Amino acid sequence: MTDWPATLPAAPLADGFRETLPDNTLRSSVDQGPAKLRARGSAAVYSLSLGYILSHVETQTLQTFYKTTLGSGTGSFAFIHPRDKSVLNCRFRQPPALTALNGDYFRAAVELEVLP
Repeated sequence: MTDWPATLPAAPLADGFRETLPDNTLRSSVDQGPAKLRARGSAAVYSLSLGYILSHVETQTLQTFYKTTLGSGTGSFAFIHPRDKSVLNCRFRQPPALTALNGDYFRAAVELEVLP
C-alpha cells in the first residue's frame, strides 16, 4: 500500500475537517413499539472530509497521486488521522475538488473513506 505523499500537508485545515462515524445499524420495523436494531456487520466504513490550502506544485502532486498512483482513486493508501494520529487505510470517495484562491494557491476539498 502506498502512503499519502510526504510533499503534501499532513494536517488539514480545522475549517474543513469533518469526521463522520459509520452508520452500521440495521433498523427493522415492528408492529408496535420501537424499531429493532442490530449491527450490520463487524466492519464498517466511515468518512473524513478534509480541506487544504495548496500551492500550484502541491495541486499537481495531489492530481498525480489521485490519477496515476491510485489509478483515478481506485487504490487505497496509508493516511495519518489528523485527530488521533493513528495510521488509517483510506481511499478517495470522490475526486479532489480544487478552488482557486488567487493565482498561486488553491483550496483542495478531499473526501476520504476509511476502510476497516
